[in-house]
Amino acid sequence: MATKPGMEIENLRNLGSDYLYKDIFTLHEIRKPELIEKLLQALAFQISAEVSYNELAQLLNSDPETIARYIRILEHAFIIFRLPNYSTNQCNEIKRSRKIYFWDNGIRNILLSDFRAIDLRDDIGKLWENYVVSELAKLRDNHRLLANSYFWRSKTAAEIDYLEIQDAQIKAWEIKWNHKKRPATRAFQNAYPEAKLDLINPENYFLNLMPGSRQ
Repeated sequence: MATKPGMEIENLRNLGSDYLYKDIFTLHEIRKPELIEKLLQALAFQISAEVSYNELAQLLNSDPETIARYIRILEHAFIIFRLPNYSTNQCNEIKRSRKIYFWDNGIRNILLSDFRAIDLRDDIGKLWENYVVSELAKLRDNHRLLANSYFWRSKTAAEIDYLEIQDAQIKAWEIKWNHKKRPATRAFQNAYPEAKLDLINPENYFLNLMPGSRQ
């Protein structure tokens, strides 16, 4: 007997609640469990954007130290992961920033109660970036690549979504849902002409997500 769509969504909600909160609240001393829930929802809205602990603290009526601690807990629970910015102290680069991604897009959908089809999503670009960045990070970890991961952004808002640095070699990926949209990569290529840069879109991502693509 086929499962009804409403039942599938309810099962996802139940699975998400157990996965997100049960182990966290059991294994960690959480004084404000409602803050964890609100923090996760705020982070779900902010994927693909830079995250400020100060701004999150103001939004959630908390303090930056508590926000930082709870984000570390969520990282240890393998719900989210941080991606710092890459900088070699060039004057036009953003420094000391980070993005936060979810290991699973489904968890983000549960947090936002958004289960619309892809062609109805106004956040498809964010979902696509989260998916590709998380898959690249999983490949790095699964194949035990001794690489550090970053994103890159200039003060003029030029950006590269994902970088891996290994043995002083830079491998970079720019991620676009719309394969017809040409990404602005000139600023990065001028700053790091030695870097290998690939573009990932729905038409070529299988090739780019193969382990050999890092060579």
